[in-house]
Amino acid sequence: MSRVFRSGHYSLVTFSHKIQCVFVHFLHFRTSRGSEVRTWAAGMMELSDLLRFSHCGRTVFTAPSPAGLRCPECDQAPRFSLAEAPVRVRAPVVNGHRTSCCFLVTSRHGADGLSEEANCELHVGISNSEGVVLSYTESGVRRQQHGWEQSVAVPLVAPGDCIPNWDTQLDRFAAMDTWTPDRFEEQREFGSCCYGFALGFINQLMMSQGKQPITRQRFTTDLVLPRLEAASRYVALFRHVRRHGYWSA
Repeated sequence: MSRVFRSGHYSLVTFSHKIQCVFVHFLHFRTSRGSEVRTWAAGMMELSDLLRFSHCGRTVFTAPSPAGLRCPECDQAPRFSLAEAPVRVRAPVVNGHRTSCCFLVTSRHGADGLSEEANCELHVGISNSEGVVLSYTESGVRRQQHGWEQSVAVPLVAPGDCIPNWDTQLDRFAAMDTWTPDRFEEQREFGSCCYGFALGFINQLMMSQGKQPITRQRFTTDLVLPRLEAASRYVALFRHVRRHGYWSA
């Protein structure tokens, strides 16, 4: 099922006046009309890590269990050499409020909304140094300390690095007249909205450092799309494991 990202954003560059940004390369995403991202409700699927091991000639994915591992083929507790030890497969999502200086993608439907099969809306924002997420919505720029607990993250600085006055620059950018509530529809016509806000801030930082701005096409294809594809594949795998107890091939 195709999906459309509703705000000038991660698309391979084709824009639609009705949808704002159409993305054609495996997925089409849709951001809400900047609607507020709400804290995902209890009962929604929360991704967690899985374990991968080989036994009986099969590669098996399963969830960690206090009872220990069992091979689904022989129903025995496998013994492993050090080289064969199970590998933890990290879930490709993070709590956006525990990140700093990241471009974030989330869904009000939690991790379920990150699947390519989900026909739901996505939203993007930027985290500051304290994990507060700023995003552009119909009510203007929102600052949220909750609601981005299951997010795909694109780090914007190297681990351990920081950009001086990141928070100050982000706040100043958010306070610009460009991002007021009354200009939301205007921004939507030009495909800006939440994606335009986030990428606009990134490019402002790059230009302030004497660097060339990055195009939406390059940012999307090089940095956003691979992470979303990985998240979509992981969601499908995780659903299978949750439903059947394991996945093997």
